[in-house]
Amino acid sequence: MTDMKKLTIISTQSCVHVPTFLLASVLMSVGWTRADGEKCHDYGVAFERVFSVPGDAAMLNCTLASPEVFNLSSTSYWVEWYHTETGRRLLNASRRVLLRGETMWLLNITEGHDGYYQCVLRTNASDCFKLSTRLVVNVPTPGQCGRLFKSSQVLTVGVTDTLSCPVGHVLKELRSYGVPASVTWYRGCDVIEDGANNHVYRDRARLKIRDVNPRSNGSYTCTVNFDLNGVAASVSETVEVWVQEDYCFEPQVMQPGNNIVKASPGSRLTRTCQVFVPCIGTVPEHPMVDVLWLDDFGLIPANSSERIFASQTHMWRSDAPHKGVWLETVLTISSVEEDDFLLNLTCRAYSARGLPQARFALQPQEPDDSPFVAFSLGAAVALIVAALLVYLRFKIDIVLFFRSSFAVFYENDGSDGKAFDAYVMSLDPLGCQANVSEGVRRFAFHVLPQVLEEACGYKLFLPGRDGLPGQAMVDSVHDNMKASRRLLLLYGASSFTVDNKLTANNNNNNNETDVCSDPRSRHECALAMHQALVERTLKVVLVELEEVSPTQLALFPESLRHLRKTQGAVRWWKNSGRPKNNHTRWTTCIRAGTAALDPEKADQAARLSPSSRFWKEIRYRMPVRGKRIALPERTPLLKV
Repeated sequence: MTDMKKLTIISTQSCVHVPTFLLASVLMSVGWTRADGEKCHDYGVAFERVFSVPGDAAMLNCTLASPEVFNLSSTSYWVEWYHTETGRRLLNASRRVLLRGETMWLLNITEGHDGYYQCVLRTNASDCFKLSTRLVVNVPTPGQCGRLFKSSQVLTVGVTDTLSCPVGHVLKELRSYGVPASVTWYRGCDVIEDGANNHVYRDRARLKIRDVNPRSNGSYTCTVNFDLNGVAASVSETVEVWVQEDYCFEPQVMQPGNNIVKASPGSRLTRTCQVFVPCIGTVPEHPMVDVLWLDDFGLIPANSSERIFASQTHMWRSDAPHKGVWLETVLTISSVEEDDFLLNLTCRAYSARGLPQARFALQPQEPDDSPFVAFSLGAAVALIVAALLVYLRFKIDIVLFFRSSFAVFYENDGSDGKAFDAYVMSLDPLGCQANVSEGVRRFAFHVLPQVLEEACGYKLFLPGRDGLPGQAMVDSVHDNMKASRRLLLLYGASSFTVDNKLTANNNNNNNETDVCSDPRSRHECALAMHQALVERTLKVVLVELEEVSPTQLALFPESLRHLRKTQGAVRWWKNSGRPKNNHTRWTTCIRAGTAALDPEKADQAARLSPSSRFWKEIRYRMPVRGKRIALPERTPLLKV
């Protein structure tokens, strides 16, 4: 390793690089001598010396090819090497000497290679320059590993640090040749395996050491192995490592947060600057860090008589959760002025390891409209919730009101080719010799026509009333159900329970006739469920005349239970009692002028009033009776 590289690693204060040939000119007087009978400009001996050991290779560079020596852009040149003591010119020799441009490689160094080597640079303009380089060959002490001349490097305890080997110039030269090279690290005389004992090899001859501790002190040697011109060669350097146990890192500015601060003119404003200096080992009392406030014009004084001033820095040490030193100073603006809104106020930490900073900017305080926004949002939410509750509670009334008030916006039902508004289907065990209520048939043939047909103007199809004489049952059910817009399916609690019980009795007595079997009802039910659930061409309105218990519901057909679960049923048995008032409502479709009724008849009239909840729900599910007539499609008179 050369002396200049050693000085560069040891001295952390120096950051100026002086070219080799200029240093040589300082140490040696520049004279004019002759090389091979020529007059050459002699730059003497280079300040940097090259160190090697027997068995290694040595790389010598000629630094005369520089624009400070001659014009490189307009002049061609070549370099020759000589052994100074003998004056013998060195040429490429297999397994001993290799010349590449301005570089000479001496392979397989021996003690006899120790001495001075001179590079002579000649140009096509007949200029000549020469410079000598000292090669020092040291013989290692028996039993001692590593090089005699060592560089040094400081590692930090408690962290992951990187050890650099000063062979970068060798690796760079080999990469320019396209020659691969490998690096092996040693600690003392022992090989360091990659990935073992917290050591990881990195590129450019660097060694990463995890969790540095005092035991990491010692000598580390890196050896670059390569093959040059068919000769296996190596170059080694040794680094002496010293672990620094007490160390402080670059300060960290925790506050302010690089943000914008709102302020009103004339108000008082204070902002805190907090800086944390992380340390390991013994935390120093004075971490050599200064924390100052600045504006766009310079430092802010620590004079409380000024309108803008900074407080004295307060410092304290911390061991948990992180070890280090805290520094804090407070910026105060006693009265904010308009000009302050154009300033950037910066807190900066001055240290030898960096100048971290954070800032904030002032902007005028906008009027606080948050109460108004909160009130508006609250009112909007309350209005939406109220509207939703009103709609859910009075949905049916609202829809019926719009249908009656704006019927012109709805198409007339006669345009769809249907003859009936609803097909009435009643599920009752006809002909059974059992005590079964006749409420289903009475509701179907008396109550429904009285309200829906006479009061509201709907057209119903009632089997047994509107069927054609002599028409086949299957055809009648199919044609009339197809000609209906809705299907009103009426059932009671005993519509299926009685039928199921009697059917079970008939199955136990094969000699008896199944008197409860009604082919029309069964065919109607099957066709209705098919059109409603499979074809989805018919909307079914379930009308529940009696309260159905869970036990009775379990005996219902599965298709009917599915419809009841998905779309619900209109419950007649809940339609008891009179309306809350006797005023005519806007949802009614009954004629005005009804005579006053006595209390007993009033209850009956209330149940048959289209304004009751039950009939409103029935009308809500029935087809819309609009007034707008759909125009027929135009048929061209002439066909092309």
